[in-house]
Amino acid sequence: MFVSRYIYPELLAHSTKKQITVLTGMRRTGKTTLLKQLMTQCDIPQKHYFDLERIDVRVLFSEPNYETIVQALSRQGTDFSKKVLICIDEIQLVPNLPSVLKYLYDSYDIKFIVTGSSAYYMKNQFSESLAGRKKIFEIHPLTFGELLAFKGIKATSSDIREASRFIPSEYERLKGYYDEYIDFGGFPEVVLADSAEDKRDLISDIMSSYINFDLTFLSDIRNPTNLYKLVKLLSVRIGTKLDISKLTSLTGMARQTVENYLDLLEKSYLVKTIPVLSNSPDREIVKAKKIYFLDNGIASLAGELSSGSKFENAVFNQLMHGGEVAYYQLKSGREIDFIVNQKRCFEVKETGTEADLKGTESLAKNLGITEAFVVGRHPVRLFEGFIWGGFLQ
Repeated sequence: MFVSRYIYPELLAHSTKKQITVLTGMRRTGKTTLLKQLMTQCDIPQKHYFDLERIDVRVLFSEPNYETIVQALSRQGTDFSKKVLICIDEIQLVPNLPSVLKYLYDSYDIKFIVTGSSAYYMKNQFSESLAGRKKIFEIHPLTFGELLAFKGIKATSSDIREASRFIPSEYERLKGYYDEYIDFGGFPEVVLADSAEDKRDLISDIMSSYINFDLTFLSDIRNPTNLYKLVKLLSVRIGTKLDISKLTSLTGMARQTVENYLDLLEKSYLVKTIPVLSNSPDREIVKAKKIYFLDNGIASLAGELSSGSKFENAVFNQLMHGGEVAYYQLKSGREIDFIVNQKRCFEVKETGTEADLKGTESLAKNLGITEAFVVGRHPVRLFEGFIWGGFLQ
């Protein structure tokens, strides 16, 4: 069954361009499925799919003479005097692949669509060797709207104004699915698993693979236990300002090590930091970033989270697809949880009130922003400007 992801139209449009289409993100977010969907819908007659987890395929693309690759495919009937589509899965498994792609891209009429599990590798290896020849698309776990689609639940995405119109019957229809999204996140196979136990087992396996394979492959991590300890500490700090000194003290690691690990975790799509907006440094917090996890299931696995933290993390994951997300805070402690594209403010409360909205609107005036909303999980009080979280698809 073909279920369109929100990013798919953009991917499909780019598949017709000469540039290399690169899909990256954490493993098991659906990159291979998207790759195969693009391959099916591409109108180039000559198509090849290669999975670099196969040893014979790695041997082929590790050939020191790149023309040998062309010769091997020619013997299989490929005519390189005409356009060819080559799709490659898990490109990080062949270290010299950027050089291979550059040579073939420049020498033949080949459209490449490739996937890889790590932005850390991509940004360091691809940036230099394939400058101007590629476009990177980040693939994240499913949004709530995509989760519904994967489950065969009909629900149309709506703009903010439409989302703020509360419909009781729709809330009752979607509430259970939204609770599931908050608790278990959006990895496709987790979403499709039947039981809570199966979902937890899959999330644990994804996390284990991420730490023991992806991160070990990308960086010289001598003690994975310390890294996992840092991940757990970060999970209970969702929505709070990062205090590197505190993390250094709690982990027993050097400050530089903690900072390097944080950079690695963000570039490999486990976590995301958001900046603070400021107009008046003497009254506002101006430097500290807040941290969120890019999947609620992973965040819940890593630490004992409060219901409020899980909800706030879920809302962040819903809003981040709408543009650049930041936060705002006065030195007095008053704050706005999320500001999207410096145009809309969102305060997240499990049970929101009119007072929460008025406070957010008051702070928004400091930034010259006129649109403010309260995003809630429990619609105990309904008022203009209230959005139930499940309507943010």
